[in-house]
Order: sequence, then C-alpha cells, then structure tokens
Amino acid sequence: MKKTIFKISRMDCSSEEQLIRMKLESFSNIKHLEFDIPSRQLGIYHIGDIDQIHQAISELNLNDKLENTEDADMPSVVDESHQRKILWWVLGINFGFFVVEMTTGWISRSMGLVADSLDMLADSIVYGLSLFAVGAAISRKKKVAKISGYFQMGLALLGFSEVLRRFFSESETPLFQWMIIISALALIGNLVSLWLINKAKSEEAHMQASAIFTSNDIIVNGGVILAGGLVYFLNNNWPDLVIGGVVFTFVIRGAFRILKLAK
Repeated sequence: MKKTIFKISRMDCSSEEQLIRMKLESFSNIKHLEFDIPSRQLGIYHIGDIDQIHQAISELNLNDKLENTEDADMPSVVDESHQRKILWWVLGINFGFFVVEMTTGWISRSMGLVADSLDMLADSIVYGLSLFAVGAAISRKKKVAKISGYFQMGLALLGFSEVLRRFFSESETPLFQWMIIISALALIGNLVSLWLINKAKSEEAHMQASAIFTSNDIIVNGGVILAGGLVYFLNNNWPDLVIGGVVFTFVIRGAFRILKLAK
C-alpha cells in the first residue's frame, strides 16, 4: 500500500474536507483518507497509481500540490461514535441559534443578527452532510448538497439585497439591545461547542475543522456585539449594515463551497 501526501493550500475548513471526500468517493483503490486541516495536508492511502486521483483533486481548484509518495501500512480505525455524539450536540446548538437569531433579527431589524443566523445555518448544513450522509449513495449526497447550497445561497442573496436597500434608503435603527443580548447568547453557545470539541481531544480532521468553524463563529458573534454597541453610541444603522454585509459575503462563499459538493 502507498501513502501519498498532498499539500492543499485552500483546504481551511470542513467544507473543503467534505468536498474532497465526495470527489474521491468513487475511487475503489483509495483505502483511507487522512486530513490535517491546520497543516493543509491530505494523506491518501491507496493501491496502484495516483494519477487519476491527483487529477480529480486538481479539478476542485483548491491549489493542490503532490508532495511525496511512500510505502505505508493501513492506519488503525478510530471509533467515531463519541465524536459523532459531540457533532450532534454542535449541530443542535448551531441550528437552534439559526432559528433564534433569524427570528430576533427580523423583529429587531438587525441585519447583523440575520447574517449571523445564516452563518450558523451554513455550519449546520456542513455538519448535517457529514452526519446524515454516512453510508448514503453518492447521488443522494450530491442532491442534498445541491438543495442545501441553493437554499443557503438564496437566503444570503436576499439578505444582502436587503442590506443594500437599507443602506440606500431611509430605514429604522435596529434595536441594539437585541443585537448585543442575542449575540452574547450565541457566543456562549459557540463557547460551549468549542469546549465540547476540545474535550474530545481528537486529532481527527473533522473535529479539528469543527473547532476552526466554531472559533470563526465566535469572532462573528463578537463583531455583531461590537456593531450593536456602535449602533447605540452613534444612533445609526450603518454598523449593523456593515457587519451584516460582511457576514452575508462569507455565507455566500460558504454556499458556493457546498454547491461544489454537488458537482
């Protein structure tokens, strides 16, 4: 058996991991995939030639580079039941706050909260694809990814257009209290998620990716809290629109990543 190491510069979260997994799933000569997201490396345990596998990875346009191939033994398989349980909790927290932030965002007229809710939804979709698609046919996985990607894209574009509308027209100042309180609760939820992930002490790629995702969410939560404070001090809605526009951009980028899974 051979082990080939790829350096994949644009592999920075679990959406790229899922993208690669689904792209390579049809290769029967691949026996194991080993992801190291912090180092942007992918180890492929395979039998036979690597050329077609390399070509498939290159089609994803993730800036890949084949580093080396060497003889290797098959690594031991990790029991993922505990990790899956943690990911279910993280999925529940993310989807729960998607509902809460989406609802309170519209009530409080805060595009920052609405955008953050879609960021939570984006994470939920990726976690859901990982958990629900186990053992499913490739065509089914791609169909789920396609529906999810277009749904997220539609919501994000709708939200971004609303940001532009409010920016170029008179609109009410959002309720900064809701922005700060709800984002603080979401921040606590993400801290709990990060604690659960770190508690697992797993070096598995999907757990590392989940930690990166959650850390990014914490930064977004802080941004919405800061925007809420600026809305209060400036008595203006532009801080909310700015953070909303920035996060919507990230969500749209995430939707494109999910849609790549459907190709």
